[in-house]
Amino acid sequence: MGIENFMAFGVTALLFIMTPGMDTIFVLNRAISQGKTSGAFAALGVNAGVLTHTLFAALGLSILVAQSTYAFTTIKYAGAVYIIYMGVMQLIKKQEATVSKDAIQSMNTRKKDFISGFMTNALNPKVALFFLIFFPQFISPTQIQNPVPFFILGLTYAVLGVIWYLCLTYFAGSFSKKFQANPKSSLWINKVSGGIFILMGIGIALG
Repeated sequence: MGIENFMAFGVTALLFIMTPGMDTIFVLNRAISQGKTSGAFAALGVNAGVLTHTLFAALGLSILVAQSTYAFTTIKYAGAVYIIYMGVMQLIKKQEATVSKDAIQSMNTRKKDFISGFMTNALNPKVALFFLIFFPQFISPTQIQNPVPFFILGLTYAVLGVIWYLCLTYFAGSFSKKFQANPKSSLWINKVSGGIFILMGIGIALG
C-alpha cells in the first residue's frame, strides 16, 4: 500500500496523541464537567478534524495552505479566535444546580461537543503542517503522490486517537458526578480550562 514501517508509525503516532495538548484538555474538560458521553462526542469531533486534515493532505490542499501566507494566516487567526472564544465562554459559564435529562437538550449538547471538538482541531493549521511532515516519513518515495497511503495513515491516527481519548473519558468521567454535585469544583474546572484555552489561542495567534 506504499507504507513503510507501519508499526513504527503506530507507536510514534500514539506517543504524539498521548502528549497533553489542546485536544486533550478539551476532551478532559467535557468529560469531567459534563460526563462521559460529552467527553466521547468531543473525542469523536477531535478525530473528525484529524480525518479532515488527512483528506486535505492526501489531496494536496495542505501544501497549498502551507505555501500561501494569506491562507495560512487566515486559518490560523480563525482558529485562534475560536479557541479564545471557547475559553471566554468557559470563564463566564455558570454551573446549573441540576443536570437536565431532557432528550432534546442532551442531543443538542452532544452535537455541540462534537462540533466544538471538530473545530478545535480542524482550524489549527499547525496540525496540517505536522501531518505534511510526519506522514511522508512512512510513505514510500514512489507513492508520495498517491493519496491512499495518506488515507490509511490518517485513519490509523484517528482510530488510535479515538481509543486513547475514550480511555481518558472513561477515567475522567468517573469524577463527573462528584464535580456536578459540587458547583464550586465545576466552576473552578471551567475557569482553569477557560484560561488555558485563552492562552493557547493567543499562542496560536502569535506563533
